[in-house]
Amino acid sequence: MTLTELRYIVILAEEQHFGRTAERCHVSQPTLSVAVKKLEEELGVELFERTKTCVKPTVMGERIVSQAKALLAGTETIKALAEAGKDQLGSPLALGTIFTMGPYLLPQLIPHLQKQVPGMPLLVQEDYTENLRKKLRDGVLDVILVSLPFSESDVVTQELFDEPLVLIMPRNHSLAHKAEITLEDIQPQQMLLMGQGHCLREQVLTLCPALRADLQDGELIAPRAEGNSLETLRYMVAAGLGLSILPRSAAEISLCQANRLVARPLAIPGGQRRLALAWRASFPRHKAIDVLRKAIQTCSGAYWNFTTEPDENMQTMLSVR
Repeated sequence: MTLTELRYIVILAEEQHFGRTAERCHVSQPTLSVAVKKLEEELGVELFERTKTCVKPTVMGERIVSQAKALLAGTETIKALAEAGKDQLGSPLALGTIFTMGPYLLPQLIPHLQKQVPGMPLLVQEDYTENLRKKLRDGVLDVILVSLPFSESDVVTQELFDEPLVLIMPRNHSLAHKAEITLEDIQPQQMLLMGQGHCLREQVLTLCPALRADLQDGELIAPRAEGNSLETLRYMVAAGLGLSILPRSAAEISLCQANRLVARPLAIPGGQRRLALAWRASFPRHKAIDVLRKAIQTCSGAYWNFTTEPDENMQTMLSVR
């Protein structure tokens, strides 16, 4: 049984004439007759009553023709879905992002994409890296924005850019006069960390190994505050609870000004985080990924193009060009 044979019997039931049916199907009348007879033999029932003047479906033939119509309609739906699927920018894209990136990127990224590709709205989820990894693997998310290193089987990872890390402190702190911060400057300070589960926490501990002395099995054993958001860390620094290392995007002048904080670049090897997109190797919408990548890089440009020239009014070493 083929779709072509089903199409023949549906049209034959409508025309009730082999000649007209053959014309509509663009085949010869003998070819049509053979195909209908072959289907009847395969099913073991007579589908049509044949006379010299017309061809009418039998009672069983009418029921089978009705099912054939439904099946053919279903195939047209499948074809329409497949055709729509050829437009890789014509449906929502599920994006996952780490907590320490979303608030500083999404306000620019979402309006930009709405203008560039209005048919591809972003469905955004923020989460820890490990949770994003599972959601990507399970198909809940199409693509995720993470900090490297990140690896997962059957997942493609594409680097986007490096974002500098900076030390934030009150404007009257003794380190505020320095142009750059060294590891030796940080070691004696009371440092505030992100809570467990944040990739930034592990990166800061790797960058400043001496901070691990206060940890046991990842938990603090010495008095030190932790935060679950970069905003919380900024407020805690402003309250005099310690200093903290933040991504450059979370230390904009506008964000620090209200709390009279300043940010200083790090003169420490590896003093930046590398951000990347990751998606399943089997994900078919490569154009959507490419559009997203370009949009992220476009929207992030103002954050990464900074200088170390001091702003005399703000007393910060990180003025956006």
